[in-house]
Amino acid sequence: MNSVAICPGSFDPITIGHLNIISRTAKMFSKVIVVVLMNSKKSGGLFSPDERVEFIKRCTADIPNVEVDFYDGLLADYAVQKGAVAIVKGLRVLSDYEDEFKQALTNKKLAKDVETIFMVTDTEYMFLSSSVVKEVCRFGGDISDFVPPEIKDDIIRRIRER
Repeated sequence: MNSVAICPGSFDPITIGHLNIISRTAKMFSKVIVVVLMNSKKSGGLFSPDERVEFIKRCTADIPNVEVDFYDGLLADYAVQKGAVAIVKGLRVLSDYEDEFKQALTNKKLAKDVETIFMVTDTEYMFLSSSVVKEVCRFGGDISDFVPPEIKDDIIRRIRER
């Protein structure tokens, strides 16, 4: 069965937790599109959308059925345009669920043939977020266990520039 799943996020920057969800999704679907979306609830960002896309491409280069894209619009519209059957959202903790559930209901209303699948991250990544990575790095902490090695130096360099 040819099936397309969308893994959306702001990925500012991508973490090992994000990669956990992406790689597990890639085992379930014939094609996974990791799409960088701009989060209207977050201002600015550490990295531009183009940089985020490039980072994800570098970090997923060894997963043949993953492609990476950027979209500045409604996720439901994007999923329909790409012929996706599912939107896969990673959950870390219970507090993630409420907002994700509301988004899933909205997406279902806008794209009735696209399902939202919630995937719980592996336990060793439950604490991890892009915000945690940035905060630890800002104060000189070691982020080696938090981000893919392909982009670690880029993150450190950007935070030191600021």
